Formats: sequence, structure tokens, C-alpha cells
Amino acid sequence: MRILLTGASGFIGQHLLQALLAEGHHVVCAVRRPKTSTEPRLAYIHADFANDTDKSAWLARLTGIDVVINTVGIFRESGSQTFERLHTEAPRALFAACAESHEVQMVIQLSALGADRDADTRYHLSKKAADDYLASLPIRAYIVQPSLVYGREGASAKVFRTLASMPLTVRFGSAPQLVQPIHIDDLVAAIAGLLKHRLPLPPGSGTALRVPLVGPQAMPFTDYLQALRTGMGMGRQPVLPLPGALARLMAKFGRVLPGGLLDEDALRMLDRGNAGDVWMTTQLIGHPPRPVQDFIRDPGAERTQAKLGWLLPVLRLSIVAVWIVTAIVSYGLYPVEASYELLGRTGIPTELQPLMLYGAATFDLLLGLGILLLARRRWLWLAQLGLIGFYTVIIAIKLPEFLLHPYGPLTKNLPMLAAIWLLYELEDK
Repeated sequence: MRILLTGASGFIGQHLLQALLAEGHHVVCAVRRPKTSTEPRLAYIHADFANDTDKSAWLARLTGIDVVINTVGIFRESGSQTFERLHTEAPRALFAACAESHEVQMVIQLSALGADRDADTRYHLSKKAADDYLASLPIRAYIVQPSLVYGREGASAKVFRTLASMPLTVRFGSAPQLVQPIHIDDLVAAIAGLLKHRLPLPPGSGTALRVPLVGPQAMPFTDYLQALRTGMGMGRQPVLPLPGALARLMAKFGRVLPGGLLDEDALRMLDRGNAGDVWMTTQLIGHPPRPVQDFIRDPGAERTQAKLGWLLPVLRLSIVAVWIVTAIVSYGLYPVEASYELLGRTGIPTELQPLMLYGAATFDLLLGLGILLLARRRWLWLAQLGLIGFYTVIIAIKLPEFLLHPYGPLTKNLPMLAAIWLLYELEDK
């Protein structure tokens, strides 16, 4: 079949694309940044869900298309990438074009478990609005509703592994918080299975069928983290229970927590639960889906990556503290005259000593704030390597007592340099 796949550059879309090609389908990927392809069964076209909210924008793209699969989705809004546009308006325009097309036979909509009559968050409600509209159209449709999706390179999976590797985890409130995670391989196998098996529509259900895709077992979210932890070869993780009121307060500031996945809506979705019947998943893939204990394939590598997910921020913040505290101390907590005396011994003229002292303190403060606030920091790590290296050499020559001091104020620069070098090497380019 010839398939139009939206969201092909996303995590699920990329996996689904490879599965569809492996099944022998021809795939047209609708993405914001098209690229050339040497694969004869693969093509790319431009589409932007933030702007393509009119049916006419999609009709021309459906020429020769048998099936449309929509996998576009976001968990957080950013600029023009809103729930209303990406989850509701653009999908409705696409679905309306599919219903009008004489060639499209079927639509598969990737929704979410919880996008139903009890939905009460903007994420779920925006998905439900598109799902309900698709279900009202005269075209065969499958509305796929997965639970949490695990894949080694998935953003949420990385966050969950990081949380699972920490010294303790937190339980937010007292609700059961059931989840039923499904592995990405089983998810894409189930969607590909819909193209072959086309599950029958129950009598009176119209032209659309909602298909929950879940793993074999529902479990509390903290048990899910423990299962990932066990898979990474780690022992029992202590759980710190937080009362509901405190959990809701933390959720208000959740964007600054690891991965930024927790906010008030996310907590409501977690409290509500995310589980379903595994029967349809088993039917579509031909065997029971993979259990959570089999999600981790390379325990050593994934354990290291998970630990770095929280250890690197701790290391980064400790270096921020060094620069900011050094600046504050230099501004006057340490006797200014004593600072001038040290500067004089390094060869700084008296008239330049205030400029050097307060200029260096301000530079230290800016370094700390830059590490804390800037998204791109590679050049900052290089600047620190050069600055600390320069300070160390000058002080060792001009103030040798610091080199031979029993507390090692200069030799302690060596692990500082090593830590900064590590952060430079691991910083995203």
C-alpha cells in the first residue's frame, strides 16, 4: 500500500517508518523539513501541523494515497506548537480531506489512552476532539490509544530510567497511579498489524474503532520505575511518599524537575491511571506484548546513561556554586585589602587592583549564571578551562605557598579541570 505518514521525524514515527518499509509498503513522509531519499519506496513532502489547518492544504497531498497514519503529537506546548493546532485543528483538516478523497481507504490516528469521556487535561481533551471528529466521518478509522511507550532512545524513557537510577524516588499523593507500559517495537508491530488484519468494527460503532495498545500488566508508576531499575541491574529503590497537597504544590514547579515531565496536568493524568485491556494488542502482534522486565537490553550501558542523567546536573550545579560563591567572596566577604595584597604580589599595579578584583569577581558571577541559564554551554566550558589553567599557572609561579599549602588550594583545581572537561565532552553540540 501507499501510506502517508505524518510525524515521521518523531520518536514513534521513525520506528513506524522502518516497520512499514520492512513490510513492503510505499511511504510518503509529511514533515516540516523534507529530505531527499535514495529508497524508491520512500518519499518526503513538506507539511506543518502548526499552519496546515485547512482541508485544502491536505487534499493535494492525498493523490495516490491508500492509508493515512497520523503520529503527530506533543506533550508540552512551545510557541506555535500548541495542542489546539497540532492535536485538533490540523488533524481535523487532514481527516476531512481523507473523507473527501476517493483514494484513501483508511485512517490510523495515534491518540492516547485517557483521551475519552473522562478526559480533563488540555493534552487529552485536544486529542479527544480530533478522535471524535474522525469517528464521525464516513471513512474507516482506527484510533490507536497507547499507554506509556518505552524505547531506549525515547525522551520519556530516558527520564524514567534516570528517575529509576536515583538513590530514591518520590510517590506523589495516594492514588494508585496505574500504568501499563508498552514497548515501542510492540506498538509499531500492532499499528502495522492493523494494515493487515483490519480489526472488525463492532455492530453499531460506526466506521471507527478505538484500539488500546498496552503492555501485559498494569502496575503503579513507582513499580514501573523499580522494574526498570531491576532491569538495569540495580537493587531496591526507597520510595518517599508525599501527601497529595505537597505533591500538587511540587507539580506547580515541576518543569524544573529532571526531564520537565511533571506539571499539574501530568499529575492529574498520572492520578487518573493509564491502563487498558491487552487483548487487542495481543491479537494484532500475534503474541503477548513484552513485559517491562524485558525492556532493558543493555543493562550496563543504560545504567550508566541513566545515572549520568542526574549526576551531570548535580556536577553542573556544583560548578555554578563555585563561581557564584567565589564572586560573592571576592566582592567583600574576604578582606579587600588582603585581596589587593595578593594581586600586588602577582605584579598588578596598585591603581589597577580594584579593577582587576571587581572585574574578575563580576566575570566569575557571569560564568556561574551563564552555566545556569544558557542552553548552549560548550564555549563556556572551554572558557573555564582556559581561565582556571591561567590562574593556576600564575599563582603557582607568583604565590608558590598556595602550591605547597597542606589544604591544596591549587592542586584541587585538577579535579575541577577534569570535571569541566567531562562536561564539555558530554555537552550537546
